[in-house]
Amino acid sequence: MYAQLKEKIESKKAVVGIIGLGYVGLPLALEFHRAGYTQIGFDVDPKKAEFINAGKTYIKHISDEKIKLLTESGKFTPTGDFSRLGECDAILICVPTPLDVNREPDLSFVEASVRQIAKTLRPGQIVSLESTTWPGTTDELTLPILEETGLKVGKDFFLAYSPEREDPGNPDFNTRTIPKVVGGLTPEGGDLAMMLYGSVVDTVVRVRSTREAEMTKLLENIFRSVNIALVNEMKIVGDRMGIDIWDVIDAASSKPFGYMPFYPGPGLGGHCIPIDPFYLTWKAREYKLSTRFIELAGEINTSMPQFVVNKVGEALNEAEKPLKNSKILLLGAAYKKDVDDYRESPSFELIELLRGRGCIVDFNDPHIPQLGPSRKFPWEMKSKDITPENLAEADCVLISTDHSAYDYDFIVKHARLVVDTRNATKNVKEGREKIVKA
Repeated sequence: MYAQLKEKIESKKAVVGIIGLGYVGLPLALEFHRAGYTQIGFDVDPKKAEFINAGKTYIKHISDEKIKLLTESGKFTPTGDFSRLGECDAILICVPTPLDVNREPDLSFVEASVRQIAKTLRPGQIVSLESTTWPGTTDELTLPILEETGLKVGKDFFLAYSPEREDPGNPDFNTRTIPKVVGGLTPEGGDLAMMLYGSVVDTVVRVRSTREAEMTKLLENIFRSVNIALVNEMKIVGDRMGIDIWDVIDAASSKPFGYMPFYPGPGLGGHCIPIDPFYLTWKAREYKLSTRFIELAGEINTSMPQFVVNKVGEALNEAEKPLKNSKILLLGAAYKKDVDDYRESPSFELIELLRGRGCIVDFNDPHIPQLGPSRKFPWEMKSKDITPENLAEADCVLISTDHSAYDYDFIVKHARLVVDTRNATKNVKEGREKIVKA
């Protein structure tokens, strides 16, 4: 089985199946298409297949032209028919791994995908999990389900873990140029995964096992979470002391060694940093360990929306305006600038908190025409145009995401009050008396 699959990968005759055609799976499909593989894309959302078949994108930073190249080649088939997994030689799992209501790992999407694979598992297939998860998921959850079929890993089929490293909207790095970490459950699985990913990305980094690969992704994102928490706490301290933390960060960044800049904000967003650290804290409890450093960082980061709302209240109070019944225009619903991805965006928490304090909240985002409803936030809102009238009507304009499309001079000119959580107005010259940093 190893020799047969190796030959298929080397000749690019292997059929690649990708489960989950979202922010991870779709860019990966584009790279496998570029390399010449035949692919089947699986997703439970039928709208994605409709978009792809029509040559249309549903992810802003991926153009319609790229989708058309994918579909017009005749070598990519989007489907919701998971019985076709048996046609694939390599299956990559790229599904969400959120937290449940108790902030514990929710691997229901991964487990459902693995059980679908098990229904058609055959000798000569390799399965690679890309979803971020706790160390041990591949051998403790994925492997037992697949071996219930009677097939044996390393002999009949092969198993690997390769964490996704997508950064939507990053102009400097893409799926092909970001090094790919790979760990096999067996040496043969690691070899095959190296060959498979090495045929579509520039650099593959091999680690000893799937557990090292799983821990690698968590370390990367916990590193960011902890450092963002540190600078968020520094912002709170600086605010109390009358010190502009943005000036401090700029000055510290002049040091050519031993320092790298991180920036404060209204809270953490995206599908990785607000979630991944809790996968490790949950798993560590199994080993009777308390990850105090990680959990403290989580507490600081999750408290930032409340800090911002308090700053809005203070700024309105200075303007002799109560928070209750104030009109707030929130700018930016995406979790970071210049993307249409609002997964775990702190803007949602800000809207919820402001509404809870009696505010009348509208939002604008040039990349997101509408919000909700979702499981956590059942309300629905449409993006409000940025006009002189709409800016002037708001008692406070709250900058939550610093999109490049915003004209900050225009915004400050027409707004009564601006609360800036991203230092987006740093270059605005006129009307600075209206700006409050938060």
